[in-house]
Amino acid sequence: MTSMLDGCTPWPEGFVDRYWAAGHWRGTTLDSLLRGWALEYGPRTALVAGGTRLTYAALNRRVDRMAAGFRLLALRPGQRVVVQLPNVPEFVVTVFALMRAGAVPVVCPVSHRAPEVSHLVQLTQAVGYVGPAAYEGFDHTAMAADIAARGPFLRRVFTLEAPGTSSPYGGYTTDPSGCHYFPLGSVDAPPAPALAPSAGQVAFLLLSAGADDASPLLVPRTHNDFAYQVEACAGAVSLTEDDVYLAALPAGSGLALGSPGVIGTLSVGGTVVLTEDPTPAACFEAIDRERVTVTSVAPAVARHWLEALEALEPVEALEASRAGLGGLRLVQICGNAPPHPATAERLAPALGCRIQQVFGPAEGPLVLTDATVLGAEGRPLSPDDEIRIVDTDGKDVPDGESGELLARGPYTVRGYYRAPEHNARSFTGDGFFRTGALAHRTAGGGLVVTGSRRTGQQPAEAASTL
Repeated sequence: MTSMLDGCTPWPEGFVDRYWAAGHWRGTTLDSLLRGWALEYGPRTALVAGGTRLTYAALNRRVDRMAAGFRLLALRPGQRVVVQLPNVPEFVVTVFALMRAGAVPVVCPVSHRAPEVSHLVQLTQAVGYVGPAAYEGFDHTAMAADIAARGPFLRRVFTLEAPGTSSPYGGYTTDPSGCHYFPLGSVDAPPAPALAPSAGQVAFLLLSAGADDASPLLVPRTHNDFAYQVEACAGAVSLTEDDVYLAALPAGSGLALGSPGVIGTLSVGGTVVLTEDPTPAACFEAIDRERVTVTSVAPAVARHWLEALEALEPVEALEASRAGLGGLRLVQICGNAPPHPATAERLAPALGCRIQQVFGPAEGPLVLTDATVLGAEGRPLSPDDEIRIVDTDGKDVPDGESGELLARGPYTVRGYYRAPEHNARSFTGDGFFRTGALAHRTAGGGLVVTGSRRTGQQPAEAASTL
């Protein structure tokens, strides 16, 4: 049976055997995959953020040294560490370094504050926190210190300092709770012998969009299941080493990490460009400068991009598309509810590229489709994705009839982390995840998502298709 953290629901043995036999799961951890990518693509550019550029070899060296630094500071395999960083290279380095040290990153949006972060620390019994010292006027260090003072778990705080500043803390106890503070840049040591964790173990914990922010649910993603997701998704969008991916979504979201996102791009030797600003001005400049070919955005951001392009005179818009944005071949609109079809239909000619809709909660499943063709039939990413459409009584409905989308498969989890009551409501007895999305199946076997049962939200225009 799959090895999991306490409080996680494993895949049953029969399904484990099936996914191994199908070649979906291959037994390699994500950080070990990074080692292989560094050997294969060493001198190629892996990460770009502003003036910072890291090759694959340099990225892997930083991960190696930070992992050794974490282990030197007594982080132990299986311990949880909350990671709350914006779209900066340190986010990617830290997540891979924690995995390489055997720890489990708990990925948290940088916008979350004390109530949400404290809940995550208590729920996961996190011993560490990694975040900016301060970001957009908010003091993350003070927040972490307050959380440490009020609970028994948090004992190490690693802060990313703004350029040109230094941390007021050293590697020593700074408060009565016994919490130690370290500049993140000081977490560095000669590489240590590699650990040998199981790829069936949890790689990281992601936040679910299915609960309120005050009591977030955590989704445990294993090395096996997430490695399969990014590989399958990279293949589905024909990603190659010549592609440049702009991470305009928060890098810590499941979609930005693996649809194919940051990790999917690294898996094929492409280049990841990180931006902290999803506005049209910042993103269009990055697309032009780095010759970006693929990006993924939230529906609201897609709408803002469209408004910015349509505000230009026709000749200016055409010139902008052909010049600075001319390298784009694919823009993904990502979300758990369908965007307005008109946005995709107008954005495609404005950008001169293909628009793809991505439906993919952190729990799974993932469905990609042409967002500009009304009635297009999207299909689940994996041939072993099992899909049901059910009514309010849990009974399967006929093709063409709307109901809730249920799924299980090789990258769809079987339960939330330490949330038995939610698991009882969100998963069927035979392991199907209740996505909360309203959908119907076409006669050809495709899926059309029409809204969200959980929120009652319906698209304002004609139904968007998956």
